[in-house]
Formats: sequence, structure tokens, C-alpha cells
Amino acid sequence: MSQSIYPEMDFQKALLDPTQPVPEGLSAWNGSDPTARFDVYRNNVIVSLIEALESTFSVVQSLVGDTFFRAMAREYLFQRLPDNPVLSYFGGDFPDFIAQFEPAASLPYLADTARLEWFRVRAYHAADAAPLSTQALQLALAQPERLPSLCIALHPSAQLLRSRYAVVSLWAAHQGLLPLSQVDPMQPEQALVLRPELEVEVIPLDPATALFTSALQQGEKLARALETTLSSHPEFDLHAALATLITRQALLSLEY
Repeated sequence: MSQSIYPEMDFQKALLDPTQPVPEGLSAWNGSDPTARFDVYRNNVIVSLIEALESTFSVVQSLVGDTFFRAMAREYLFQRLPDNPVLSYFGGDFPDFIAQFEPAASLPYLADTARLEWFRVRAYHAADAAPLSTQALQLALAQPERLPSLCIALHPSAQLLRSRYAVVSLWAAHQGLLPLSQVDPMQPEQALVLRPELEVEVIPLDPATALFTSALQQGEKLARALETTLSSHPEFDLHAALATLITRQALLSLEY
């Protein structure tokens, strides 16, 4: 099959929508109608992209069922094709699509569930980096006069999720870590998604630690991050939060 010059968007539209005609300018080597060949190509592309989304968003698929997921994925494909040759990178805005997908409105936690699964992909492919040592953090904390200007950077794989829904527990239940019947999806949950070594981890956080971690991730200095957290969580324990982050190898470096 060969092609002449024609608008790229018309080709993409025809590629994803079986109701569209074969784009103008296509021809087969033997002069036959190219429709059948294009239909095979179209079907292979759509199936491959849907399977890529199923691989990334397996918990979302389990929550809605295969038929619903594939219909939703197909609608998503009408709006977006991959912009990267690595299919594992495809679907970064699928959670945002789900949030606006009206047929999924009865499952308000679905978009954040997808976001958690996407964060795991991002963490898996993040750059390797040696985490901050306990000794380096202890040395910094032993200099109280410098603490207000201290910036603590998070590991490059760190992805923070703060949700109004129990998506961490939903994800854990689908990994066999707890019974799904015990999960109330309408409870807020937070987690840090991290790959300090070989495995991606989903680390539940309390609301105060999540807020503090978010402030660090946004580049706030330690004093400001602490002030921000204490303003809404006066019970916040800075040392306990830092201990959690350093133990889970979530911190990368210190700067003044």
C-alpha cells in the first residue's frame, strides 16, 4: 500500500473511526481497492492501543469491566494518538479523560485510580538516583540555625497522590493485599509512589505528611513547608514525617 500527500488529521480520524472512509490518496500495489487492507491496519492499531491502556490501567479495567473499559478507551483514542513510540508512555492524560467521561460519572474515584496507576508507570521509568543518606539528614538537622533555608529534594521517581477517595486501598485490594469488601471508596487517601530501587512502591501517607511532602516537592524551604503544614495540621510531627521519608528512600538531596 502506498500513499500520496493528504492531511494528517484526516488520516488519524479515519484510522480510529471505522465509520470514516478510507483517506484519499491511498492505493494498493496491484490496483485493487485499498479498503480491506486499510481496515486490517486500522483494526490492528486500535486493538494494540487499547491493549496498551489495559496493561497500564488494569485496576480501572477491573472496576468497570472489559466491555466498558474498551468502549471508554476507544472514545479516548478518538481524541488522542500516542506521541511517543514507546507504548508504555501512552495514556498520561487518560485519568483526565476519565474525569470528564460522563458514562463513568457514577464512579467518581475512577479518575484518581487511573492517576495512581499512571504514577506507577512514571515512577517505574524515572531516572535512577541514590537516595539521601540518614547521616546527611541527621547532620543537617543538627544545625538548627540553617534549617529555615534548607531545601529537601525528593527522589526523581516520587509521585504524590492526594485523593478525595480511597484509591490507595482500591489499588491494594486489587493486588490481593486486603479484601475489597473492606474498602469504603469515599474515604480520602494519600500516597507516595516511589521506585527507590527495582520495585515501584505505593506508600500510604497521613494527610499532614502528604501536605508536607507536597510542599517539599514544590520546592518550598523546610521552614515554609513546616509552616504550611502546621497551619492546617497543628498535630504534625516533623521528625516522624522525615523519618518515614528517609526510611522509604524518598529523599534525594539537601540544598541551602
